Amino acid sequence: MPDPTTPRVAVYLDFDNIVMSWYDRVHGRNAYARDRQRVAEQPVDPEIAQRLAAATIDVGAIIDYAASFGTLVLTRAYADWSAPVNAEYRSQLVARAVDLVQLFPAAAYAKNGADIRLAVDAVEDMFRLPDLTHVVIVAGDSDYVPLAQRCKRLGRFVVGVGVAGSTAKSLAAACDQFDAYDSLPGVSAPADAKAADAAAPSRARRKKSTADPAGELLARALRLEHERTDEDWVHLSAVKNLLKRMDPSFSEKALGHKSFSDFVKAHAAIAELDESTNAVRVRLVGP
Repeated sequence: MPDPTTPRVAVYLDFDNIVMSWYDRVHGRNAYARDRQRVAEQPVDPEIAQRLAAATIDVGAIIDYAASFGTLVLTRAYADWSAPVNAEYRSQLVARAVDLVQLFPAAAYAKNGADIRLAVDAVEDMFRLPDLTHVVIVAGDSDYVPLAQRCKRLGRFVVGVGVAGSTAKSLAAACDQFDAYDSLPGVSAPADAKAADAAAPSRARRKKSTADPAGELLARALRLEHERTDEDWVHLSAVKNLLKRMDPSFSEKALGHKSFSDFVKAHAAIAELDESTNAVRVRLVGP
């Protein structure tokens, strides 16, 4: 049975909006509009493939950030999933239990289809699930201002996530908290993405490789908890709870450790423990 004291979070992603906005952030203003036809018709063209790879969205960073507010009750992403630029993300999103809502190619009369469908679903969910405490809106359009305001009037804490430079100031102001996608733990700065654009030979490099995914997860959880509390030293139990929300399959024992503190100690390059009191604390090592 769910713990009634744990915040419960619903996440809504206007996926097209984030993909296009991040593409412009990486490659320059209106870059997606200029490349739209080639992206749709020639996604495997080497030049386009490199530009798409450099502007890849870190799906995990968004979902992990949302999980830092509480238990994810539902997560929905809205897009035309038949489009190659979006289809690349389907397996990642499904792996994180994201419900993919299909929006068919927009005609002139339905250009705001994602905005309307997302808003209708969100309002319906708030009445259908009265225990929802937080609503996370991942988008940047001012069209979502009425939704954010309605969510607040219905007693929910509204969190917005959008790409810096592409988010309407009115949307940020309408939320209780707004964070730039660029600033989320694990997201590379645009300059880094441009460097990857020059180096990546194909879209196969979209997925970042890491020798220690559990260590990467720990580092991200520590950064998120530090941002939430504004404290360098945070409670070990809080970090473990957050990490489990980020990846419910995580098990320190499956990784060969007797306890979570042993798991943390095995990552001394990432985290430092303070066991001088009964309440064990931990902090991130380095930047």
